[in-house]
Amino acid sequence: MYTADIKKIERHFVPKDFVVTDWQSIEPFFQNLNDRNIDTKEALEQWLKDMSELEAVVSEDACWRQIKMTCDTENKQLEDAFNFFCLEIQPKIQPYTDLLNKKLVNSSLINELDKEKYFTYLRSMRKSIELFRQENISLQAELSVLQQHYGMITGKMTVTVNGKEYTLQQAGKFLQSHDRDLREDVYRKINERRLQDKETLNNLYNQLIEKRHQLAINAGFENYRDYRFKELGRFDYTKEDCFQFHEAVKQYALPLVNIIYQKKKEKLSLDNLRPWDVEAEPEGTQALHPFETGSELINKSIECFTKLRPFFGDCLKKMNEIKHFDLESRKGKAPGGYNCPLAESGAPFIFMNASGQMHDLTTMVHEGGHAVHSFLSHPLELTGFKEYPMEIAEVASMAMELFSMDYWNDFFTSNEELKRAKEQQLERVITIFPWIAIIDKFQHWVYENPKHTAEERTAAWMSITDEFKDSIIDYSGLDEYRRNGWQRQLHLFEVPFYYIEYGIAQLGAIGMWKQYKENKEQALDNYCNALSLGGTKTLPELYNTAGLKFDFSPATIKTLMDFVKNEMDKI
Repeated sequence: MYTADIKKIERHFVPKDFVVTDWQSIEPFFQNLNDRNIDTKEALEQWLKDMSELEAVVSEDACWRQIKMTCDTENKQLEDAFNFFCLEIQPKIQPYTDLLNKKLVNSSLINELDKEKYFTYLRSMRKSIELFRQENISLQAELSVLQQHYGMITGKMTVTVNGKEYTLQQAGKFLQSHDRDLREDVYRKINERRLQDKETLNNLYNQLIEKRHQLAINAGFENYRDYRFKELGRFDYTKEDCFQFHEAVKQYALPLVNIIYQKKKEKLSLDNLRPWDVEAEPEGTQALHPFETGSELINKSIECFTKLRPFFGDCLKKMNEIKHFDLESRKGKAPGGYNCPLAESGAPFIFMNASGQMHDLTTMVHEGGHAVHSFLSHPLELTGFKEYPMEIAEVASMAMELFSMDYWNDFFTSNEELKRAKEQQLERVITIFPWIAIIDKFQHWVYENPKHTAEERTAAWMSITDEFKDSIIDYSGLDEYRRNGWQRQLHLFEVPFYYIEYGIAQLGAIGMWKQYKENKEQALDNYCNALSLGGTKTLPELYNTAGLKFDFSPATIKTLMDFVKNEMDKI
């Protein structure tokens, strides 16, 4: 039986009142671990627990620094605190981490540890040893700081609509207006505002590519893509599998995207569908508006999750009690949304930029799925056991989007609205696939060609987007905006190569939903059982526990696309 009554890890090694301030205050703990004798199995296991405790303390401190900075990018003090950790603390931890990793894997007692329990943990540790280079420490510190510049630049972006200032996320609600001229005006304003920082973001990306490439060369890799695959622990698939995924999306998802947009065009009675039309509703149909305020979004989400399974609602209740939400969009707040696991205290933090739109509901239940994953994996014995692969993490979030649809009536007043919300969700499940393929394929090109010019990058971007472009939307006259489209995707700047996981996991989530349709309670049990394993099993084993096969081949994609299409037709 799972519980949301989460307990903060009790400290035994680090003093209860210890707070991370500088390197001098932390180093003695690392030194203790490095010097300690681990000549018995009991001593080794205690050493592992103490190392795990220290990792949790340091990790949580770093997370709070990042959370506070993203909540207020204009606060110089918060930015400085984050940068201080990245530049003055983290670089000094890395050599010790490498020493401790080697101390463990070279221990004569390592074979006395439970092989099954420690397999993925030790595999990850050996991978870290293989990648570690002293000369990369300063580069990684610089990258940690540089990557956050994207949020600072885009967090300042606003547009004026009808005399009032809006963040770009807030202005997005006008794209649902019945007034087509207003939609076009706002679409152009948003894109023009992005163009103002085009060169700034181009220069930032150039710096990131250069430093990432050097990181890879230093570690003995031909390019950053190959280095990053290793760093991300992609033990169970290859770049060739990714290329196969791209082709399968073109073959099986893109035709469904065309059907969806053709229906939208007919629904709006338009001769040509433009990009500012895709979120609009016909005259007389109000845009979906599932909530007004952040607190209403939390309360309705709690009700929805509780009906699905009381434990899920309890997780959100616990987070609300301790104020682990920052949901509403405002100027100076970094873009995007995330669930940040907190290794020591356990209950995670959800950050997003809500403005009352339908996609905010989707974001909330998505991040809520991540939060449930954090709760389920927190009881695991070691901090390292909780570091689960992103390909299962995104199943947790994307499956929750689909599971929760049955209880969205908390957000909508009529069956008609609920039906439209479900339709939009399933349309999004399909229409996201080409964008995932575009972003992933683009990154492969970027890092295979690290010396490219800005012009060559633009040409590659346009070529790739044209490959996956639907045949319904009319993009004529908008090439300047399209050429700049990649700058909308924060993952390119902040978490390179973390994007195909959404595609792999979306397939897993559809598979979970298919189970749910056949046997709700069994599917939810499988979901919880898999997530409670954290990162203690391989990806295929985690998927197997969830009742899934780890497979994103063309045949699987076709089967699951057909299933979603059939479900859409039933609504």
